[in-house]
Amino acid sequence: MSTTTTTSPARRARCAATGLLVGALVLGPALAASAHVRVSADDPAAGGWSVLTFRVPNESDTTGTVVVEVDLPTQTPLTSVSVEPVPGWTAEVVRGQLPEPVAVEGGEITEAPLSVTWTADEGVQIGPGEFQRFALSAGPLPGEGTDVVLPATQTYSDGEVVAWDEPVVEGEDEPETPAPAFTTTAAAGDEGAPAAQEEVQETSATASAAEGGDTTARWLAGGGLALGLVALLLAVAAQRRRVAR
Repeated sequence: MSTTTTTSPARRARCAATGLLVGALVLGPALAASAHVRVSADDPAAGGWSVLTFRVPNESDTTGTVVVEVDLPTQTPLTSVSVEPVPGWTAEVVRGQLPEPVAVEGGEITEAPLSVTWTADEGVQIGPGEFQRFALSAGPLPGEGTDVVLPATQTYSDGEVVAWDEPVVEGEDEPETPAPAFTTTAAAGDEGAPAAQEEVQETSATASAAEGGDTTARWLAGGGLALGLVALLLAVAAQRRRVAR
């Protein structure tokens, strides 16, 4: 005998509401975090050049983003900055005086790129539910382990400005509007030196072993030839004695 269990509409509604609430609690923080302005460096090695890509999502449900501005570091300035063209947007790199001279290899610099601004052309914007990538090439990057902080501002078509400039402190919760940032890594040469040295040592050891093996082979061959010659001489002497008898 089978029993059929039915669920009332009210109970189904409560289950659905519970599921939506759980989903919101799980996905809410992830969606909020993904909505932040972020930067990624394709090669953050110290002393090199990297393509920095800014991901700018539009957080408004009613207006679009029309201006994005990024402040460049002044204590560890990026002396060379160039932008990748974005259709429908005009980019401007602003150079200016640094707050204080910065010592570099071979001297010091007092002027460097200070900011980059992307402005949407007429009729262009990052609309609700959309995002846009903006990229620039910059360098040379500062020393290993440097936190390169790049505060940004996002301007909407209704005049609202959102500043992404709050510092992120390790071990603490991420602030509501964190500044885009990345950390430099070891220079490529520093990482490769031990491996290269090890390879040279291994090659040298292999060559020495090969040379040693070759020398041994020559000695063995020479010894074999000498023994063969001695055997031949003994055989000839024995033959002569038999003839003499």
